[in-house]
Parts: sequence; structure tokens; C-alpha cells
Amino acid sequence: MPRPYRIALAVLVLFSMGLVAPAFAQNPNCKGIWISPEECEAIPMSGSAWSSLQSKADSAAGTPNVSNQDDPVNVQILAKALVYACTGTEKYRTEVIAACMAAIGTEKLGRTLALGRELIAYVIAADLVGLPPTQDQIFKNWLRVCLTESLEGKTLISTHEVRPNNWGTHAGGSRVAVAVYLGDAAELDRCSKVFKGWLGDRATYAKFTYGEMAWQADTSKPVGVNIKGAMIAGHSVDGVLPDDERRAGGFSWPPPKENYVYEALQGALAQAVILHRQGYDVWNWQDRALLRSFDWLYTQASFPASNDDTWEPHLMNYYYARSFSAPIPTTPGKNVGYTDWTHGSGSISNLKTGVHGKVENSALGVPISGAEVQLMAGGQVKYTTHSNANGCYRFINPSAGTYDLLCSSPGCANWKTSVIVPAGQQLFGKNIGLVAGANDAVPPAAPTNLREVKTTG
Repeated sequence: MPRPYRIALAVLVLFSMGLVAPAFAQNPNCKGIWISPEECEAIPMSGSAWSSLQSKADSAAGTPNVSNQDDPVNVQILAKALVYACTGTEKYRTEVIAACMAAIGTEKLGRTLALGRELIAYVIAADLVGLPPTQDQIFKNWLRVCLTESLEGKTLISTHEVRPNNWGTHAGGSRVAVAVYLGDAAELDRCSKVFKGWLGDRATYAKFTYGEMAWQADTSKPVGVNIKGAMIAGHSVDGVLPDDERRAGGFSWPPPKENYVYEALQGALAQAVILHRQGYDVWNWQDRALLRSFDWLYTQASFPASNDDTWEPHLMNYYYARSFSAPIPTTPGKNVGYTDWTHGSGSISNLKTGVHGKVENSALGVPISGAEVQLMAGGQVKYTTHSNANGCYRFINPSAGTYDLLCSSPGCANWKTSVIVPAGQQLFGKNIGLVAGANDAVPPAAPTNLREVKTTG
């Protein structure tokens, strides 16, 4: 047994015997790989999406087995981490820590498909709860091993860089999560290039090995996602994932409803969310390749997401301001899930893109702890209603419009960004104030239906 695994096993035994004291301080390096605890705190703990998430968190997860590509324990542990991030209830964090340690070494009898599917949820969960220092170092040692460990002659890295199908996208999802958790900038940049190549930018990366090419619009230049405007035999294949669509056979029309495509998109969307949070413009890469893939599935193939893929369209609606059918509650996927809560209709407009999203307590990396934040339009006349230092308030049914988000703290001087607030949407955030329009003669009344949703943080 390799040394990191022996250490992990020893720590687990000592922990269970009470001989190693749990250090439950929040990890100071937590970057919010998938979502940050601050963002979680700002989402309401109510509604069917939340109830489903909490139910999953409260259920017994079982024993992690990363070698089993269908093991559901990973996403159950992710649910516990998300609920901990909202509630601070230590039992969830304790379960997450134990599961992350128990997962170590269980990948050995599996394939890289299983490792790619399973690993990412444990990485995100660890990031959300903050592992104690000893366990965190053991976990990081294991993650580093996982990147290059040979499983049936393949590694997580080689699978990502060679396989242009669901194997490769799932491997990429776990690989990029590991890169962020380890703070490995070079590995992260390599992940971004491989992903951009898979989306169709062959100038950036084109070393994939493709299977039968009946669904490739240009067999001399195969891609992971067909280019904008691609046609075969007079039919649109714009956005098709050829190396997974081929699993239904050669080209035919009407197009077959091939679920391997959604499986590949599970891994692709995981990569996209994580890379986007690290500053990569993935949602616009290759003429919005990911959006085009969903447009084709929903329109040309008449094949909306179902079963454990139902979390996927919530991301499309969140990042592209679209209205793909997206059930609530969702079923978590093989790798991640719960986007009906984390990226659903309870969140507010996204500051970076101007589409449906959330405001972070440290939005755009600006430290605003203890500061008053205001939403302004013009800034001539304004009113402010804000929470206590640790509270979260909800503003319901604001008027439609585009507002500027300003920070009044001296440390936030000259910081400004825009946010679109559609009429009828619910607005959530920490230390947020709503401010009137520039042309108002007198300050308007305070927002109605204001209610406190969290008073401790």
C-alpha cells in the first residue's frame, strides 16, 4: 500500500478512536471551486429544491467506493457539504471529512471513467467544509496521485487528453477540480486548453483520438462539439457531440435520442463551471458551444434532459438566461448536482455576466466584510435597507432595470459593476441595499415583503 494511503488509514483509525482531535476551523484557502460558503448562505433554505437537498444530506451515505462508476455516495457527500455551508451544523462536516478520508485508495480496482465520475464531488465537498490540516494534506497527497495513477493503462490526465467522449469530459471535470484544490496554476491552464480544444478550437488542442466519424461535419477536422452552422445531408448538426452521438449508430434522421451525449455533458459542464469561476470565458468559447449542444438536443433531437441529467439545464438557464425545461427537484448526476438550488430560480442576477445568478459577499474578489453595499441607478436619489453585520435579507419583486452595485467602504473605492434585475425576480445577498432610480423626485418607499432569511453567519 503506498505511503499516503497508509497514513490516511492510520489517521482514520486514530480519529475513530478519539486519539486525533478534530480541527474544525474553516480552511483559509477555500476558493469556492464549485460554489462558496458565502454564496450558499445567501440562498434561501426553503422550497422543494432545498428540501430535496436536505433530505439527501440527512440520509446515510454509505461507504465511498471511487472504483464504482455508479456509486452514489459521492453526490450524497456533496449534499452534506452544501447543507453544512448553509447551516454550520457540525455533523455534516464530520461526515464529509470522514468520507473524504475513506475514499482514499478505493479507486485502485476501477477505471479512469469511475475515477473521473466519482472524484470531483469529494473535492468540491472538501473545499466547502475545509478539511482539518492533517487530513487536508493527506487528501492533497492522494489527489496528486490520482492525476497520474495508471488504471488499466490509462490515467486521469491521459483520459482527459485523448478521449473526446464522456470518458474524457468526466476525467476533465475531476482533473480541473483537483488542479484548483491543489492551487496548481499550470495544471489548471492545461485543463483549460484541452477543454477549449474539445469544444472545437483545434488550434489550441487537437490530440484526441476519435471513433467512427459519421456525426462529424468535417471528418478531416474532427471536434468534440460540431461547429456553428454544421450540416450533414441537409440537416443541422450544429452543436452535436459526435463521439457520443455515434453510440446510437451511424448518421440517421430524425436523430436518435442518445443518452451518452448527456453523460458527456455532465463532465463538460463540470469543467465549464469550475473554469469560469477561475476567470476563463468558457461559456462563450467556440460560438457558445455548450449552449449550441443543448439547443440541438432540445430542438433538433426533441430530447430534453431526464433522470440524473436534470441538473444540467439549470446551468444553461443560469449562465445563458435561457428557459430550457428544468425540473425541480432534480436528480444529482454521476459527478455533481443540486443545481436547482445552487443555480436555480432562488438566486439573483449574476454580476459578471448580467444573467441569472448570485451576488457573492466578496463579489468580483473585492473584500466587503462589514461594508454597506448598495444597488444604484444613477445615484442622485437613493434609499438603503440593509441587514445586520451577519444577516441576509431578501428583496422581492424589484422593478425591472439595470442597476450599478457599489460598495461604500473606503476599501472599495471606485469599485462598480452592473447587475440586471428582471421584474418579479427574487433578490438575495448579504449586506445588500436597494437604491432608487436617478430620475425619481423623492425617495421611494422601502421594499415590500422584506424578510430576514438568516441572522447568523
